[in-house]
Amino acid sequence: MSETLETLDDYYKRLSHLHDSEGDFEIGKSHFNISLRRYCDFKTPYNRRDFYKISLIIGKGWFKYGKHELYIDRPVLFLPALNIPYSWVCDTNEQEGYFCLFNQEFFSGSQAFEPFKKTSLFKEWSNPIIFLDEEQLLTVTAFFNNMYRLNNSNYLLQCSAIKNNLAAILHLALEWRVDDVAVQEQAGAVRMYRQFDEMLHKQFPLDSPAYPLELRTAADFANKLHVHVNHLNASVKSVTNLTTTQLIKRKVLEEAKNLLTYTDWNVAEIGYTLGFEEPAHFNNFFKKNAQISPLKYRKNKANI
Repeated sequence: MSETLETLDDYYKRLSHLHDSEGDFEIGKSHFNISLRRYCDFKTPYNRRDFYKISLIIGKGWFKYGKHELYIDRPVLFLPALNIPYSWVCDTNEQEGYFCLFNQEFFSGSQAFEPFKKTSLFKEWSNPIIFLDEEQLLTVTAFFNNMYRLNNSNYLLQCSAIKNNLAAILHLALEWRVDDVAVQEQAGAVRMYRQFDEMLHKQFPLDSPAYPLELRTAADFANKLHVHVNHLNASVKSVTNLTTTQLIKRKVLEEAKNLLTYTDWNVAEIGYTLGFEEPAHFNNFFKKNAQISPLKYRKNKANI
Protein backbone atom coordinates (compact mmCIF):
# COMPACT_ATOMS: atom_id res chain seq x y z
CA MET A 1 0.00 0.00 0.00
CA SER A 2 1.26 3.48 -0.82
CA GLU A 3 2.83 5.33 2.07
CA THR A 4 2.19 8.67 0.39
CA LEU A 5 -0.60 10.70 1.98
CA GLU A 6 -2.00 13.69 0.13
CA THR A 7 -3.45 16.37 2.39
CA LEU A 8 -5.88 19.10 1.40
CA ASP A 9 -2.98 21.55 1.50
CA ASP A 10 -1.02 19.30 -0.90
CA TYR A 11 -4.06 19.05 -3.15
CA TYR A 12 -4.53 22.79 -3.49
CA LYS A 13 -0.84 23.35 -4.11
CA ARG A 14 -0.85 20.66 -6.80
CA LEU A 15 -3.85 22.21 -8.56
CA SER A 16 -3.12 25.87 -7.86
CA HIS A 17 -3.12 26.58 -11.62
CA LEU A 18 -6.79 25.56 -11.87
CA HIS A 19 -8.95 28.49 -10.81
CA ASP A 20 -12.03 26.34 -10.23
CA SER A 21 -10.13 24.19 -7.71
CA GLU A 22 -9.02 27.02 -5.48
CA GLY A 23 -10.59 27.10 -2.06
CA ASP A 24 -10.45 28.79 1.30
CA PHE A 25 -8.65 26.08 3.20
CA GLU A 26 -7.41 26.46 6.75
CA ILE A 27 -5.97 23.51 8.69
CA GLY A 28 -8.30 22.40 11.50
CA LYS A 29 -11.34 24.21 10.10
CA SER A 30 -14.38 22.69 8.42
CA HIS A 31 -13.90 22.70 4.65
CA PHE A 32 -15.94 21.84 1.55
CA ASN A 33 -15.34 22.57 -2.10
CA ILE A 34 -16.85 21.41 -5.38
CA SER A 35 -15.54 21.70 -8.92
CA LEU A 36 -16.54 20.81 -12.45
CA ARG A 37 -14.71 17.90 -14.10
CA ARG A 38 -13.33 19.64 -17.13
CA TYR A 39 -9.54 19.56 -16.75
CA CYS A 40 -8.12 16.32 -18.09
CA ASP A 41 -4.54 17.12 -19.08
CA PHE A 42 -3.04 15.56 -15.94
CA LYS A 43 -2.88 12.27 -14.08
CA THR A 44 -4.23 12.06 -10.54
CA PRO A 45 -1.30 10.77 -8.43
CA TYR A 46 -1.58 7.32 -6.88
CA ASN A 47 -1.92 8.39 -3.24
CA ARG A 48 -3.95 7.94 -0.12
CA ARG A 49 -5.84 11.09 0.96
CA ASP A 50 -6.62 12.54 4.36
CA PHE A 51 -9.83 14.08 2.99
CA TYR A 52 -13.06 12.73 1.54
CA LYS A 53 -13.69 13.04 -2.18
CA ILE A 54 -16.83 12.12 -4.11
CA SER A 55 -16.81 12.24 -7.90
CA LEU A 56 -19.51 12.09 -10.53
CA ILE A 57 -17.55 10.89 -13.54
CA ILE A 58 -18.92 11.16 -17.06
CA GLY A 59 -16.16 10.12 -19.44
CA LYS A 60 -13.73 7.31 -20.19
CA GLY A 61 -10.59 6.50 -18.27
CA TRP A 62 -8.62 4.12 -16.07
CA PHE A 63 -9.02 3.78 -12.31
CA LYS A 64 -6.39 2.20 -10.13
CA TYR A 65 -7.83 1.63 -6.67
CA GLY A 66 -5.67 -0.25 -4.21
CA LYS A 67 -4.58 -3.41 -6.04
CA HIS A 68 -7.39 -3.23 -8.59
CA GLU A 69 -7.54 -1.58 -12.02
CA LEU A 70 -10.77 -0.85 -13.87
CA TYR A 71 -11.63 0.79 -17.17
CA ILE A 72 -14.56 3.24 -16.91
CA ASP A 73 -16.67 3.75 -20.02
CA ARG A 74 -19.99 4.91 -18.55
CA PRO A 75 -21.15 7.30 -15.79
CA VAL A 76 -20.08 6.37 -12.27
CA LEU A 77 -20.28 7.70 -8.75
CA PHE A 78 -16.93 7.24 -6.99
CA LEU A 79 -16.67 7.24 -3.16
CA PRO A 80 -13.15 6.11 -2.16
CA ALA A 81 -11.99 5.14 1.32
CA LEU A 82 -9.46 7.52 2.83
CA ASN A 83 -6.82 4.86 3.46
CA ILE A 84 -6.86 3.26 -0.01
CA PRO A 85 -4.54 4.84 -2.62
CA TYR A 86 -6.09 5.53 -6.02
CA SER A 87 -5.40 7.27 -9.30
CA TRP A 88 -7.37 8.24 -12.40
CA VAL A 89 -6.13 8.65 -15.96
CA CYS A 90 -8.47 10.07 -18.61
CA ASP A 91 -8.71 8.12 -21.87
CA THR A 92 -10.29 11.03 -23.78
CA ASN A 93 -10.65 14.78 -23.29
CA GLU A 94 -14.44 14.43 -23.30
CA GLN A 95 -14.99 14.56 -19.55
CA GLU A 96 -17.94 15.94 -17.61
CA GLY A 97 -19.39 15.75 -14.12
CA TYR A 98 -18.33 17.07 -10.73
CA PHE A 99 -16.09 16.25 -7.83
CA CYS A 100 -16.47 17.54 -4.29
CA LEU A 101 -14.01 17.24 -1.44
CA PHE A 102 -14.38 17.81 2.27
CA ASN A 103 -12.38 17.17 5.40
CA GLN A 104 -13.08 15.27 8.60
CA GLU A 105 -14.20 18.49 10.34
CA PHE A 106 -16.93 19.04 7.73
CA PHE A 107 -18.05 15.41 7.87
CA SER A 108 -18.01 15.31 11.68
CA GLY A 109 -19.55 18.71 12.16
CA SER A 110 -23.14 17.71 11.40
CA GLN A 111 -25.52 15.25 13.01
CA ALA A 112 -26.91 14.61 9.52
CA PHE A 113 -23.78 12.58 8.73
CA GLU A 114 -23.73 10.47 11.91
CA PRO A 115 -25.76 7.54 10.46
CA PHE A 116 -23.32 7.14 7.55
CA LYS A 117 -20.40 6.42 9.88
CA LYS A 118 -21.98 3.08 10.78
CA THR A 119 -22.45 2.03 7.15
CA SER A 120 -20.12 0.71 4.46
CA LEU A 121 -19.52 4.18 3.01
CA PHE A 122 -15.84 5.15 2.78
CA LYS A 123 -14.83 1.81 4.26
CA GLU A 124 -11.85 -0.16 2.98
CA TRP A 125 -13.91 -3.30 2.27
CA SER A 126 -16.69 -1.63 0.30
CA ASN A 127 -17.04 -1.17 -3.45
CA PRO A 128 -16.24 2.52 -4.15
CA ILE A 129 -17.64 2.61 -7.69
CA ILE A 130 -21.34 2.73 -8.55
CA PHE A 131 -22.28 2.53 -12.23
CA LEU A 132 -25.27 4.76 -13.00
CA ASP A 133 -28.14 4.25 -15.40
CA GLU A 134 -29.82 7.22 -17.10
CA GLU A 135 -32.37 7.80 -14.36
CA GLN A 136 -29.80 7.53 -11.57
CA LEU A 137 -27.48 9.90 -13.44
CA LEU A 138 -30.20 12.55 -13.72
CA THR A 139 -31.04 12.21 -10.02
CA VAL A 140 -27.52 12.47 -8.67
CA THR A 141 -26.57 15.24 -11.14
CA ALA A 142 -29.35 17.41 -9.72
CA PHE A 143 -27.81 17.21 -6.23
CA PHE A 144 -24.32 18.01 -7.53
CA ASN A 145 -25.80 20.94 -9.47
CA ASN A 146 -27.38 22.23 -6.27
CA MET A 147 -24.13 21.92 -4.30
CA TYR A 148 -22.16 23.70 -7.03
CA ARG A 149 -24.69 26.53 -7.20
CA LEU A 150 -24.86 26.88 -3.42
CA ASN A 151 -21.09 26.83 -3.07
CA ASN A 152 -20.89 29.83 -5.37
CA SER A 153 -23.78 31.74 -3.77
CA ASN A 154 -24.12 34.16 -0.88
CA TYR A 155 -26.98 32.24 0.73
CA LEU A 156 -26.78 32.61 4.52
CA LEU A 157 -27.58 28.94 5.14
CA GLN A 158 -25.24 27.80 2.38
CA CYS A 159 -23.30 25.27 4.49
CA SER A 160 -26.42 23.61 5.89
CA ALA A 161 -28.00 23.37 2.43
CA ILE A 162 -24.83 21.84 0.96
CA LYS A 163 -24.76 19.22 3.74
CA ASN A 164 -28.38 18.32 3.02
CA ASN A 165 -27.59 17.73 -0.66
CA LEU A 166 -24.44 15.79 0.18
CA ALA A 167 -26.38 13.63 2.65
CA ALA A 168 -28.94 12.92 -0.09
CA ILE A 169 -26.15 11.69 -2.40
CA LEU A 170 -24.80 9.43 0.35
CA HIS A 171 -28.27 7.98 0.93
CA LEU A 172 -28.57 7.27 -2.79
CA ALA A 173 -25.15 5.61 -2.77
CA LEU A 174 -26.27 3.26 -0.01
CA GLU A 175 -29.54 2.54 -1.80
CA TRP A 176 -27.89 1.81 -5.14
CA ARG A 177 -24.74 0.01 -4.03
CA VAL A 178 -26.14 -3.51 -3.91
CA ASP A 179 -22.85 -5.18 -4.89
CA ASP A 180 -20.75 -4.43 -1.81
CA VAL A 181 -18.38 -7.23 -0.89
CA ALA A 182 -20.05 -9.58 1.57
CA VAL A 183 -18.29 -10.49 4.80
CA GLN A 184 -17.91 -14.17 3.89
CA GLU A 185 -16.23 -13.24 0.58
CA GLN A 186 -13.47 -11.19 2.19
CA ALA A 187 -9.93 -12.11 3.12
CA GLY A 188 -9.39 -12.89 6.81
CA ALA A 189 -7.65 -9.59 7.58
CA VAL A 190 -10.46 -7.61 5.94
CA ARG A 191 -13.13 -9.53 7.85
CA MET A 192 -11.30 -8.87 11.11
CA TYR A 193 -10.90 -5.17 10.35
CA ARG A 194 -14.56 -4.85 9.35
CA GLN A 195 -15.69 -6.46 12.61
CA PHE A 196 -13.43 -4.11 14.57
CA ASP A 197 -14.62 -1.06 12.64
CA GLU A 198 -18.29 -1.90 13.13
CA MET A 199 -17.74 -2.51 16.84
CA LEU A 200 -15.87 0.79 17.16
CA HIS A 201 -18.56 2.86 15.47
CA LYS A 202 -21.46 1.20 17.27
CA GLN A 203 -20.24 2.82 20.49
CA PHE A 204 -21.02 6.30 19.19
CA PRO A 205 -22.52 8.79 19.62
CA LEU A 206 -22.26 8.80 23.41
CA ASP A 207 -25.53 9.76 25.08
CA SER A 208 -24.69 10.45 28.72
CA PRO A 209 -21.74 10.73 31.12
CA ALA A 210 -23.51 7.98 33.05
CA TYR A 211 -22.55 5.52 30.28
CA PRO A 212 -18.83 5.95 29.54
CA LEU A 213 -17.02 4.39 26.63
CA GLU A 214 -16.76 0.63 27.11
CA LEU A 215 -14.09 -0.38 24.58
CA ARG A 216 -11.12 1.98 24.78
CA THR A 217 -7.99 0.07 23.79
CA ALA A 218 -6.84 -2.42 21.18
CA ALA A 219 -6.81 -5.08 23.90
CA ASP A 220 -10.46 -4.32 24.76
CA PHE A 221 -11.51 -4.91 21.15
CA ALA A 222 -9.36 -8.03 20.83
CA ASN A 223 -10.98 -9.54 23.92
CA LYS A 224 -14.43 -8.76 22.59
CA LEU A 225 -13.54 -10.32 19.23
CA HIS A 226 -11.96 -13.35 20.93
CA VAL A 227 -8.61 -12.93 19.19
CA HIS A 228 -5.08 -12.09 20.31
CA VAL A 229 -4.36 -8.37 20.23
CA ASN A 230 -1.37 -8.94 17.92
CA HIS A 231 -3.66 -10.64 15.38
CA LEU A 232 -6.10 -7.72 15.51
CA ASN A 233 -3.29 -5.18 15.15
CA ALA A 234 -1.77 -7.01 12.18
CA SER A 235 -5.15 -7.30 10.42
CA VAL A 236 -6.04 -3.65 10.92
CA LYS A 237 -2.59 -2.44 9.81
CA SER A 238 -2.62 -4.60 6.67
CA VAL A 239 -5.95 -3.14 5.53
CA THR A 240 -5.68 0.51 6.61
CA ASN A 241 -1.95 1.16 6.99
CA LEU A 242 -2.86 2.54 10.41
CA THR A 243 -2.64 0.94 13.84
CA THR A 244 -5.66 -0.10 15.87
CA THR A 245 -4.72 2.50 18.47
CA GLN A 246 -4.50 5.26 15.85
CA LEU A 247 -8.01 4.47 14.59
CA ILE A 248 -9.42 4.39 18.12
CA LYS A 249 -7.76 7.73 18.96
CA ARG A 250 -9.06 9.28 15.74
CA LYS A 251 -12.63 8.23 16.58
CA VAL A 252 -12.32 9.38 20.22
CA LEU A 253 -11.03 12.78 19.06
CA GLU A 254 -13.92 13.09 16.59
CA GLU A 255 -16.44 12.30 19.34
CA ALA A 256 -14.72 14.72 21.73
CA LYS A 257 -15.17 17.51 19.19
CA ASN A 258 -18.84 16.58 18.73
CA LEU A 259 -19.49 16.59 22.48
CA LEU A 260 -17.74 19.93 22.92
CA THR A 261 -19.81 21.37 20.09
CA TYR A 262 -23.25 19.89 20.64
CA THR A 263 -23.57 19.27 24.40
CA ASP A 264 -23.36 21.34 27.55
CA TRP A 265 -21.30 18.71 29.40
CA ASN A 266 -18.30 20.17 31.13
CA VAL A 267 -14.81 19.17 29.96
CA ALA A 268 -14.28 16.78 32.89
CA GLU A 269 -17.55 14.95 32.08
CA ILE A 270 -16.59 14.65 28.42
CA GLY A 271 -13.15 13.33 29.30
CA TYR A 272 -14.56 10.78 31.77
CA THR A 273 -17.18 9.59 29.28
CA LEU A 274 -14.42 9.04 26.70
CA GLY A 275 -12.37 6.95 29.10
CA PHE A 276 -10.04 9.49 30.71
CA GLU A 277 -10.02 9.11 34.49
CA GLU A 278 -8.30 12.47 35.02
CA PRO A 279 -9.35 15.75 33.31
CA ALA A 280 -5.69 16.59 32.78
CA HIS A 281 -5.21 13.42 30.73
CA PHE A 282 -8.10 14.36 28.45
CA ASN A 283 -6.82 17.93 28.09
CA ASN A 284 -3.38 16.66 27.13
CA PHE A 285 -4.83 14.16 24.64
CA PHE A 286 -7.06 16.76 22.99
CA LYS A 287 -4.41 19.45 22.81
CA LYS A 288 -1.83 17.04 21.37
CA ASN A 289 -4.17 15.79 18.64
CA ALA A 290 -6.24 18.90 17.88
CA GLN A 291 -3.51 21.52 18.52
CA ILE A 292 -5.95 23.43 20.72
CA SER A 293 -7.34 23.05 24.24
CA PRO A 294 -10.89 21.66 24.70
CA LEU A 295 -12.14 24.93 26.23
CA LYS A 296 -10.71 27.05 23.43
CA TYR A 297 -12.14 24.65 20.84
CA ARG A 298 -15.60 24.95 22.42
CA LYS A 299 -15.29 28.74 22.57
CA ASN A 300 -14.28 28.96 18.90
CA LYS A 301 -17.24 26.77 17.89
CA ALA A 302 -19.64 28.91 19.93
CA ASN A 303 -18.45 32.03 18.10
CA ILE A 304 -19.05 30.63 14.61
